[in-house]
Amino acid sequence: MRGSRARRAVFGVLAMLLVVLTAACGQDVPPAAPAPPASSAAPGAGPSQAAAESAREFRELERRFDARLGVYAVDTGTGREVAYNDGERFAYASTFKVLAAGAVLRKHSLDGMGRTVRYSPDELVPPSPVTSKHAGNGMTLDALCDAAVRFGDNTAANLLLDQVGGPRGLGAVLQEIGDDVTRMERPEPQLNDWTPGATRDTSTPRALAADLRAFVLGDVLGRDERAQLTEWLRTSTTGAGLIRAGVPDGWEVGDKSGAGSTYGTRNDIAVVWPPGAAPIVMAVMSNRTEDRAEYDDHLIAQATSVVAGALS
Repeated sequence: MRGSRARRAVFGVLAMLLVVLTAACGQDVPPAAPAPPASSAAPGAGPSQAAAESAREFRELERRFDARLGVYAVDTGTGREVAYNDGERFAYASTFKVLAAGAVLRKHSLDGMGRTVRYSPDELVPPSPVTSKHAGNGMTLDALCDAAVRFGDNTAANLLLDQVGGPRGLGAVLQEIGDDVTRMERPEPQLNDWTPGATRDTSTPRALAADLRAFVLGDVLGRDERAQLTEWLRTSTTGAGLIRAGVPDGWEVGDKSGAGSTYGTRNDIAVVWPPGAAPIVMAVMSNRTEDRAEYDDHLIAQATSVVAGALS
């Protein structure tokens, strides 16, 4: 009897020790982290969903307008991008004129832009709404840039090309600033004659946007030269129905439009300043499938609306 009571006492002591030890060990173990809510999205799901939705909208625009569309835009403040066929080649048409003006500013600086360039009536090519009034007398480099960027003057653009070594000379300038994609071979108006699959006088939305960003927002030009190029873009008269028509009210736009003579080529490249936010750089390019097809500015404007919605 006494042995039985002794054994029970020992077991009781051991049980108490076990409880104390278990409690002490438990104090050293950190509490488990709470499980994430079941509704939490995986990292990156939001942007991926937004990209998928934008792509769906761009495809619908292609279907509705019977066109091929290329888009690239970047919010320079956040780095967020909108891209669709951004690595495909399109004829760049007159969008190159702002790059030519930038290259001339880079070569001469503002101090040298008062130099007069003389040309004969034989050098005029249509359309040349400004240079046609000054044949024989000539125009300053500053005035030629203004005519090319703001009014789409083709003769002015060709005279600017002459200042940097022709189309291939401008291509070399673009290579210096990191563009190994754009292929410049012909002057105005021959460069507008494009056929599907041709690579001469073509670029991609991503490459053109990068070039425009480098000239307008980067360090390729000095501060005063950037300001002048920006002013020409902001006061351009040729793109009212394009990117300007697709952004919300209150957004400021500086753009250079382009239109080809074949396959309904229509483009616009721009720097856009939303109120109180960092600028957005974008390029919207398009063409159609038939040689004599006409372009529709609404395609560019509506594609811009998709971009604005995705980046707002």
